[in-house]
Amino acid sequence: QVQLVESGGGLVQAGGSLRLSCAASGSIRSPTAVGWYRQAPGKQRELVAGITSGGNIKYVDSVKGRFTFSRDNAKNTVYLEMISLKPEDTAVYYCHANGYWGTAWGQGTQVTVSS
Repeated sequence: QVQLVESGGGLVQAGGSLRLSCAASGSIRSPTAVGWYRQAPGKQRELVAGITSGGNIKYVDSVKGRFTFSRDNAKNTVYLEMISLKPEDTAVYYCHANGYWGTAWGQGTQVTVSS
């Protein structure tokens, strides 16, 4: 079972940037699908960005042009580069992986964007 550990969250002003990291205890290279989800208070968890088993990177419309997903296979780590952050981006961000070994969630990292 692969374990995931997120880091990089924090408090930032609107317009600022953050880089989230998700380090895996094992390989999460293709065809493992990996995604970043977020959950704001009182809202459902939503997929923000991720890479499919086929290697396609997708984003939810609200973050297109501001967030960038990337994967470093050598480091078993995925990243979420976030720029031009908005207060509505405030949430706990979770990493999720779905591979041949099963599925895993990280513990989450808080991102707070002040106006």
